[in-house]
Amino acid sequence: IKIFFFQDHTGGKPWNILSITVGGIVAISLGLLTSVYVATLHENDLWFSNIKEVEREISFRTECGLYYSYYKQMIQAASIQQGLHGLVYDNKTESVRTINILERMNVYQEVFLSILYRILPIQQYLEPVYFYIYTLFGLQAVYVIALYVTSWLLSGTWLSGLLAACWYITNRIDTTRVEFTIPLRENWALPFFAVQIAAITYLLRTHLQPIQERLTLMAVFISTFLFSLTWQFNQFMMLIQALALFILDCFDMLPTAKVTWLYIIQISGLLLVCVLQFFNSMILGSLLISFNASVLIARTIQKNLKKGGLLNRLGKLILHVLLVLCLTLLINKFIKKILNLESDEHIFKFLKAKFGFGATRDFDANLYLCEEAFGLLPLNTFSRLSDTLLFYVYIFVLFLMTVAAVIVAFRNLSGSNQVQFMEKMEECTITLKPDAAYNLIHTVLFGCLALSTMRMKYLWTSHMCVFASFGLCSTEVWKLILKCIHLYTSQRTHVIKYSMPIITLLYISYKFWPGIMDELSELREFYDPDTVELMYWIKSNTPNTAVFAGSMQLLAGVKLCTGRTLTNHPHYEDKNLRERTKQIYQIYAKRSPEDVYRILRSFGTDYVILEDSICYERRHSRGCRLRDLLDIANGHIMDGLGENEPDLKPSLYARFCEEIKKNLPSYTIHFTRVFQNKTFHVYKLAKHK
Repeated sequence: IKIFFFQDHTGGKPWNILSITVGGIVAISLGLLTSVYVATLHENDLWFSNIKEVEREISFRTECGLYYSYYKQMIQAASIQQGLHGLVYDNKTESVRTINILERMNVYQEVFLSILYRILPIQQYLEPVYFYIYTLFGLQAVYVIALYVTSWLLSGTWLSGLLAACWYITNRIDTTRVEFTIPLRENWALPFFAVQIAAITYLLRTHLQPIQERLTLMAVFISTFLFSLTWQFNQFMMLIQALALFILDCFDMLPTAKVTWLYIIQISGLLLVCVLQFFNSMILGSLLISFNASVLIARTIQKNLKKGGLLNRLGKLILHVLLVLCLTLLINKFIKKILNLESDEHIFKFLKAKFGFGATRDFDANLYLCEEAFGLLPLNTFSRLSDTLLFYVYIFVLFLMTVAAVIVAFRNLSGSNQVQFMEKMEECTITLKPDAAYNLIHTVLFGCLALSTMRMKYLWTSHMCVFASFGLCSTEVWKLILKCIHLYTSQRTHVIKYSMPIITLLYISYKFWPGIMDELSELREFYDPDTVELMYWIKSNTPNTAVFAGSMQLLAGVKLCTGRTLTNHPHYEDKNLRERTKQIYQIYAKRSPEDVYRILRSFGTDYVILEDSICYERRHSRGCRLRDLLDIANGHIMDGLGENEPDLKPSLYARFCEEIKKNLPSYTIHFTRVFQNKTFHVYKLAKHK
């Protein structure tokens, strides 16, 4: 067993080569199998190969449809140059406004893929939509291989990587949603993030040759750059990563020189993306750049940070943390003041309200607060993760590693002159090498993020697979446990190290293989006749230049399926767009027909689409329905039984989306119904002089 699963540095070189070869083949095989698995689930769920083109496009819901529309736009352009010009000077995504899509949105991946599709001789064999989705499913192979390699690097055995990959697949509901949200930015970005973590894990190993270190730094930079380029939330993820590095550096658990390089790489990657996104001000004003710059400045000011006794070190450390925080806030405020930056203010309003720093009536903040994806992580997540034993093993390993980390941190702060103390804690030092220390703090911080915001759980659960499998296959972990209970021998450690993951793999195979086979054989079909009918009607009965208003989610589909101009869309990282969306949404508020008409016409609207699912919404509870958020923001009392805040007043007007259906003269003078089905009502706006 040892020959095949463990790269033994004291053994013969041929066995090491054999181990690496077998481990590599297993990694690639598992990655490819995962790609085929999610692709098959997607096909089976929608019968994607047999539905109409418009149905395929509708299946890309909300912002997914918006992102895919730019790929389609580039494919259909007369030339690559014309396609790029259409993105840089876009006047169809936001009516009466020309915007630069490459600046505002992270769509370089769509641009690159569309160019690749145009220049490769595959048009006769592969439709554009398949080239797109197969690329995303292919990235899942990269993702799984990166998780596998990280676990292998940490434990020294590829058996750990095998277990990590199996856990990722069997916990698919909680580790990925790629099969039903294909174009989502996180599905592009997370594979590169996993590659970056694997590269950092390798970089933090001791005794690397200079050439190995340089190549690894290059790998970290490229993966950081690609991660940053493909997801607009990159800066927040990397800020958490920078905090992890900062904490470990403060406790002297990582080599300072390597940490400095990682700070510089983060800043460099983000600034390069900033240049490619036409100097996007939101990137320049990110907390990550301010924080990393502050750490480097503070470290220059406090040169003797890691010298002295325990109390001396603690005092310096507290001052260092305060200095970094103050500098971060000052630099960030200064940059935002110069750039007049307000693009991310809605995120801070949301965070302020979420963590109980006062209620808010801000429409944008409440829109996030009322979405389940931005709520706390549901408790049933842990029961699902426990079914595969992942959560139990993870908690066990996390507890042991945390105890070791606390002891090592205390020892480091106490000073290296206490030889006797160091000898006592030698086993803890072995247990917590720099790469293990980084992955420990990484999983803790991203775990806190996932617990507070459900949408971010995919960053945590995939790394949970890596961390748990590493602990179960770690010589140091089992050595520490056996020494504590006075049963340690080298042979016993190796037997447990290999038997525990094999038993776990056998259990997972026995319990979940039949379920996976059933899942792969279950066939369903896409069915949304009302939306299909709406899209066909728009294409056949409205001019190409028509401007449509409606919900953000639906309009993304309108742009993708029909190419018509929109008033608003789901990419919410722009202050003007947020204000515009709030104004458009007055169609679901208690406003006069004159007010709604005036608002819609100010954005050049020709047609407005009303949805019964929003007007009569029951999905959310009272206070979180879209109409309630609008009423609160407008100072009006909400519908239905329940309390209202004392300063809210009754509206002088009935709800627009309900009242317009009565065909009263005050409405028909401005709006004419031109289409309706069970779900949608389309009204044409009168062109008053």
